[in-house]
Amino acid sequence: MDSKADFIQMLSHLNSDLVAEIMAVSTIKEVPKETEILRIGQYVKVIPFVLKGLIKVFSSYEDKELLLYYIRPNESCVMSFTAHLKNEPSRVFALTEEDTTILLLPVDKISQWTRRFPDINLLFFQQYNLRYSDLIDTINHVLFDKMDKRLYGYLQEKVSITKKNPLKISHRQIAGELGTAREVVSRVMKKLEVEGKVKQTGNYIELLAW
Repeated sequence: MDSKADFIQMLSHLNSDLVAEIMAVSTIKEVPKETEILRIGQYVKVIPFVLKGLIKVFSSYEDKELLLYYIRPNESCVMSFTAHLKNEPSRVFALTEEDTTILLLPVDKISQWTRRFPDINLLFFQQYNLRYSDLIDTINHVLFDKMDKRLYGYLQEKVSITKKNPLKISHRQIAGELGTAREVVSRVMKKLEVEGKVKQTGNYIELLAW
């Protein structure tokens, strides 16, 4: 089954007329790895649903960035939906983690659908629940975990999501996604290596025990 068919299957609990309209007016776009698809301050015109690949969503404050969550296949960025509902510019930015296929839903159509097809709210409530859980996890890690636990958990999640081990990633990129300094990442990574949890070779990091 292809990714678009998977998405249609995900919508099977919705009104069939609504599903038909969604597929009729939406567009599919292939987006290369590390492409910005949403920037801070941008007004939202389309809501992206990931069909294939991976998107990462960040917040930014005083020149520091923090990875908030990943958007996996059949998931969406409800922060975009919220910005549209309030007619406010986006407070987050999003990048593709890898080559990604996304389905773009025009926001003006979504506004119409919420009035004509109330069950579309179920789709976005599901996405809100996912993102709420992700944000709570992120906040808990930032507030309560020491950096070695945060870093190791971050690497575990990235390996699990991308299905790649070793990971090709620099200390600078890790620092950017964890909202810390590169020097801190390098120091903690060395500690994890001494503990036998990771192996570093150039820009590759391999998890040895997880």
